[in-house]
Amino acid sequence: MASLTALMRFIDGLNKNVGTAVSWLAVIMVLVQFSIVVLRYVFGIGSIMMQESVVYLHSFLFMAGAGYTLLKNGHVRVDVFYREISVRKKALVDLFGVIFLLLPVCILIAYSSWDYISQSWSIFEGSKETSGIQALFILKSVIMLFCVLIGLQGVSMALRSFLVLKGVILPEEDTELHEVP
Repeated sequence: MASLTALMRFIDGLNKNVGTAVSWLAVIMVLVQFSIVVLRYVFGIGSIMMQESVVYLHSFLFMAGAGYTLLKNGHVRVDVFYREISVRKKALVDLFGVIFLLLPVCILIAYSSWDYISQSWSIFEGSKETSGIQALFILKSVIMLFCVLIGLQGVSMALRSFLVLKGVILPEEDTELHEVP
């Protein structure tokens, strides 16, 4: 049980670190977008590369930050019944939700996007625009990163639910990880 707890905490720590790091992309994205507007409407200068960089930053922010959002319980959830049930029933719902919904969807997305991503890497696909970012293959790879980080966080959720059901950990022990800020 100690190794399961250690694995759960490692995954939580990984997603916490990744989420904290990519959260800075929001600030960078705002600054780049502001620069684009000023350059375009004040100085009459346009930059396709800067415009594409906003799309890249947005994609990285949301795809790489999804595991962190799941860690913080920030995803949209239909709480009509969930919020009123006991801790054990919540653990059961989370455990079965991860096993039968979250992980299969992650595997399906990873499997169905593998050819899409590998084809892009095989030709080092870039922007269709001459002055755009010539790294579309990296942007497409974020799909796989999303699957890995969400899948790992799902494993952590399943472990936490299992440990709660076994009575090894109390739900209150990890409250700082699951409080929505």
